[in-house]
Amino acid sequence: MSAATIQSRFDSLNHRGHLAAEAGLIEEALALFDQLLAVAEESGEERLVDLAFCNRAAIAILVGKADREAARLREILMRNGDAVNARLAAYNLSRHFEVNKSYKKAMFYARITHERSCAQRRQDWIASSHNLIGNILLAESFTARAVEEYEKALALMPAGSEVWMARILANLGYCRVLQHRVGEGFTLLFKSLRLLRTHAAERFQATTHLDLSYAYLEAGRYDRARRHGERALRIAERLGEVESQKNALYLLGEAANLSGHEVTARSYFGRLQNDFFPQADYLPSMLLAVNVRKLVNLHA
Repeated sequence: MSAATIQSRFDSLNHRGHLAAEAGLIEEALALFDQLLAVAEESGEERLVDLAFCNRAAIAILVGKADREAARLREILMRNGDAVNARLAAYNLSRHFEVNKSYKKAMFYARITHERSCAQRRQDWIASSHNLIGNILLAESFTARAVEEYEKALALMPAGSEVWMARILANLGYCRVLQHRVGEGFTLLFKSLRLLRTHAAERFQATTHLDLSYAYLEAGRYDRARRHGERALRIAERLGEVESQKNALYLLGEAANLSGHEVTARSYFGRLQNDFFPQADYLPSMLLAVNVRKLVNLHA
């Protein structure tokens, strides 16, 4: 293929991959970015190869299949051959360490991401870096500081980024529930859910349904908590989202227990134990006796 043909093919695959990722179509995005990397390698242009690798790594990190990507991402960042790729590598490294609960390292790379985003004067990148910093703070239970970051992200996120906006709204809504501002939390979470449904972003809907389940538990509306928990569980099962499945079972068991249905609660907690903690025979009985909401951080 000619250089012009390769560039055209690269641009098309890159665009389609990002659209699929934003819609939560992760397997489709991964396949498109695999093709993108192949086209980039055919071109022999380092900038395109690095960009394709970073885009593919972002999806691999999301699905927990990025154990070997970190070293090359560091290389791209340190080489600094292209400012855009270096920023993207830093963002992906932060996400990698966040997913692996290495929050100090995650914050180190998140700060670099923010600096690089500001240097590029890309408002959407600056907004996403604030959201990233907020996620790390929230995972470590620094809720008030996370709120500040999410509010900055919302203020900066440009029009046309509705799925990103919905994800930030969900993050902020969950924080408001944690701060016992449940009414505000519901407003933000339902706005998030409407946007995600409009754009058919099913993968991200699972998180918002979990947040709503938690909010309804806090509000004492256990029937509605179970309804949203079940919706989250169905989506998570369909998409193979392990952490969301766990969180859904925690919340469903808690909702059943608080509404006086101990047998049903034990069934949910038993499934949690059988599927994810097979050696922990004590788990269902323990969870029936404690406040599960104190044990679970849905955004960690």
